[in-house]
Amino acid sequence: MAATQRIMALENVPAESTFLFRVVDELGDEREAILVATGDDVSCWLNYCQHFTHINLDKGDGAPMRDGEVICANHGAYFAADSGECTFGPCEGAYLSALDVTVSDGAVYLSDDEYEFVGPGPIDDGDDLTSTSNVEF
Repeated sequence: MAATQRIMALENVPAESTFLFRVVDELGDEREAILVATGDDVSCWLNYCQHFTHINLDKGDGAPMRDGEVICANHGAYFAADSGECTFGPCEGAYLSALDVTVSDGAVYLSDDEYEFVGPGPIDDGDDLTSTSNVEF
């Protein structure tokens, strides 16, 4: 994968939410990732809860946050923005999957050897309206 790829200006990373973007892995699979402000730095995680990994933390308009933690709106799991550790909820003790980013010259760059930056926003899944619910009847 490419060395470093600019994601966005550091000043545009939301302070109380997340920035959603797309990456592609070494196999060509598109994934979603989120940037999270952590004081003067940023952290980057794949956009999937560790309780049920098909559940997105950021559903397109920023993940909910509280006291420096990203919240899974589906089951109330809390993840520390700086470490990715689940501090409360059904997956307590699990960690979000990290992506390497660097901050340089006022911008955030994807520097992870396993991923390539695709663009901002969620994966376009077309008009598939099938349910991804965990509830079965």
